[in-house]
Amino acid sequence: MLYTNLKHIETAADYTKIISETESTVIICGRMGTSCVPVYKIAEELGDTYKHIEFYDMEFDNPESNILRNVIEYYDLRNIPLVGYFKKGSLVEVSFGVQTKEQIAAILNREFN
Repeated sequence: MLYTNLKHIETAADYTKIISETESTVIICGRMGTSCVPVYKIAEELGDTYKHIEFYDMEFDNPESNILRNVIEYYDLRNIPLVGYFKKGSLVEVSFGVQTKEQIAAILNREFN
């Protein structure tokens, strides 16, 4: 499990349930490393502003995260975290690697407002 203040997805079953039952969802799949931790912190901050969006993390090295990596068609281990933006159960946007708060907020505003 990742040590963030986000809600955690630990299994493929959790992922499927969350995606099917949540209107607007952001899942950050990464590690506790220098490129991922800033994105987790940004998501934690944005969760206070975007109350209609559910923010989750999922550990990249957990074999269960294959379900997310397959949906995103992600195989480049050098560019994490990968962030999936889901609306009504469908993937609407993907972003990779280190991102700024402004970049993430722009995607949220475009896809969820």
